[in-house]
Amino acid sequence: MSVQIKTINLEPKRQTFSHIARRFGEDKPASRYLEGTLDIQATENFHYKPLWEPEYWHYDLGKSAVKMADWYKPLDPRQYYYATYNISRSNMNTAVERNFTFVEERGMLAKASSGAIGAIKRGLLPLRHLHWGSNMNMSEICQRGYGTAVTAPCIFSAMDHLGMAQINSRVGLMIDGQTGTSLDEAKQTWLSDPMWQETRKLIEDSFVERDWFHLYTAQVLGVNAVFYNLFYKNADAAWTDAATAVALLTEFQSDWLADETRWSDSVIKTVAAESEENKALISGWAKNWIVRAVVAAKPLSSALLGDNGAAAETAGAAALKKAASLGLAV
Repeated sequence: MSVQIKTINLEPKRQTFSHIARRFGEDKPASRYLEGTLDIQATENFHYKPLWEPEYWHYDLGKSAVKMADWYKPLDPRQYYYATYNISRSNMNTAVERNFTFVEERGMLAKASSGAIGAIKRGLLPLRHLHWGSNMNMSEICQRGYGTAVTAPCIFSAMDHLGMAQINSRVGLMIDGQTGTSLDEAKQTWLSDPMWQETRKLIEDSFVERDWFHLYTAQVLGVNAVFYNLFYKNADAAWTDAATAVALLTEFQSDWLADETRWSDSVIKTVAAESEENKALISGWAKNWIVRAVVAAKPLSSALLGDNGAAAETAGAAALKKAASLGLAV
């Protein structure tokens, strides 16, 4: 008895979902990223306007002064959707755990000088509060923004900031033997140390900005490009003999900044290029927040690096140069 196995090729009637087919045609297959991003946001059949903001619908083009013919134009070059984002961050977190184990097993922080530990407590640990503020901002942009192409990566970014705040907290717990006393000290430093007050004012002022793309510009070109670039890329000298340990423990933040910038730069460039009006608005916002961020970072740079604010000015100059490369007039 012989068995013959035959194969039949079944051609699908269409290659993708209707909302994608309406954009690209039924014969063109789409990536999982595009299927999970394009035209996902609800645009009609809302029951009532929010009672807390009755002038707008839940998703409303009027919540920002910048205008786009299609808010799905600024796509994420990383093509993150839920699965790919989590896979990427899981791999990065594996490196975090490995680095924490490496530093702890070798007692690298335990062997650090008291001056280095003091600098970490005063300069690195309070950053957990700045990350918390950044988490609040990106969450706000997600809920006020328009178009899943922008709002979905914003909530991913918000979770990244929460994770980085936790990483900085773990550094403090490693220093104080898991008692949490260093984190209590860091909170008081954030609230009362003169070198942090301009930074605290900056992030708290951003909380009340209602134009979501204005807030986006402030976060990615002000806070991210100046503060995080300064602390995670150019502040090794502040940690003196613990610089290697800090670099290992904050490797996630350094890698994240490069990853985040690929997306945030693309969004700014795309939206600014849409019209001269957009370019003028975003340019003004970017220049204002970069200048404010430099002013706020100078006391930190002076206190931690003893450079009279030079590192903050360098970070600000790099942020302005980046903004100009994105097509902004700064």
